[in-house]
Amino acid sequence: MWHIDLYNILNTINNVILIIIGIPFMLQFLFMFLFWLPKKKFPKSDTKNKICVLIPAHNEEDVIYTTVKRLFDLQNYPKELFDVYVVAHNCNDNTAKYAEQAGAKVFVLNDPNPKHHIASYALKYGYEEILKTGIDYKFSIRLDADNQINDEFFNLMNDAYNAGCKIARPFESALNMSQNHFTKACGLYYTFDSRFSSRVRERLHLSAHVNGPGAMVDFEITKKIGGYDTTSITEDTEFCFKRMLDGYKCHFVEDAIVYEDLPSTFKDTFSRNKRIASGNIRLLAKYTPKMLWQAITKFRISFIEQILTYMFNIICIILCTWIPAFYIYNVAYLWANGIFTNADAVMFGINNTGLYSQLTLIGLILLVLFIVAGIGQGLLLICLSYKNLGAKTRRELLSGAFLFPMFTVVYCVTMCLGAFSKPKWNKIRRNPITKNNQILIEDSLTKEQLDFLTESENKETDIA
Repeated sequence: MWHIDLYNILNTINNVILIIIGIPFMLQFLFMFLFWLPKKKFPKSDTKNKICVLIPAHNEEDVIYTTVKRLFDLQNYPKELFDVYVVAHNCNDNTAKYAEQAGAKVFVLNDPNPKHHIASYALKYGYEEILKTGIDYKFSIRLDADNQINDEFFNLMNDAYNAGCKIARPFESALNMSQNHFTKACGLYYTFDSRFSSRVRERLHLSAHVNGPGAMVDFEITKKIGGYDTTSITEDTEFCFKRMLDGYKCHFVEDAIVYEDLPSTFKDTFSRNKRIASGNIRLLAKYTPKMLWQAITKFRISFIEQILTYMFNIICIILCTWIPAFYIYNVAYLWANGIFTNADAVMFGINNTGLYSQLTLIGLILLVLFIVAGIGQGLLLICLSYKNLGAKTRRELLSGAFLFPMFTVVYCVTMCLGAFSKPKWNKIRRNPITKNNQILIEDSLTKEQLDFLTESENKETDIA
């Protein structure tokens, strides 16, 4: 009968889809199970290089002063050996004024083209202007307007540079990890790539994913490409893809930590994931053929790993559309035709098991994913890296581990919705706990730094 043939065809398609999405999931399990690998440490170097820091900013008067001031006052690195640049991009507030007051060199970019109102154009303009200065920088560091970094960040990136690293990423953590249960789960989810994936990539000599703030880039690369050669909505990921295709290996400097403001609600997560999903899917379509060719012709395993990891952007769409639609249809079809046991399935002529067996299998898969890949992963992260997450005790983050599966669903849904949206670079809604950078990190809790933070916040109030 036609409906039996249709069921068998759809079931075959579903099995192929499950295999395709299962491969990237197995890779993530591998990263988690290799958590015991020791982190890579780069040898300390006495040679201090000249650094430039670039911060793109769009209406960031709430945070920019303290972000810049902390760099000058808290970094254990010679002040004469680094410059901070801020690109005030189409700002209608006091971002430029406050950044300059804090010690940054400010470039003002007023671009009327609405297609250019994204961070990549601010970065492109900023690097072009820095190149015009003719200053002999050795490497650059890109930060966001709300970022804080640990006090040894510049030293650690300098050590990596002197050890031969041309491009490197830091450990990404959260400013507002303990704000609420949502941010705890959110922080644990985003930290997976730093603590598990990035460490394993570094130890197995695979390229790191340089796709966030705190990235270090050899300034010779900046000169070679004429500043910044990506203008997509996910410019950091595209920059990483391009440099890998150029033959560069990207590294992970785990002890260098960048702290950023995490989404604290579903709405905030959706706003963030609109940019990520929309941009990454376009990048996959553009760069997958080139990366596969490099993987085949030059046996570059890193390209295969990158493709498999970024496939999660597509997997999120499949998990929110095909998977629920097929299994609702599947259960309804088996129920309506009385196919409850495996024997019933054989007699009816379908290429599948009965309803009872399928429900049991679905339940077991969900149980494993939610307990092992969800709660288990969250608990492991808390045990291993709670200090890097800004917590004083492991107990502070426990609720995040148990809500980890819930956030995974939220992440998947928002990525799916974001894939069909058109994101813009709007003013970011800062969380109360991180507005004006009012949170201190575990490794910065000294009396001097407490005094500095109070003084800098008072200074910002006076400026306003």
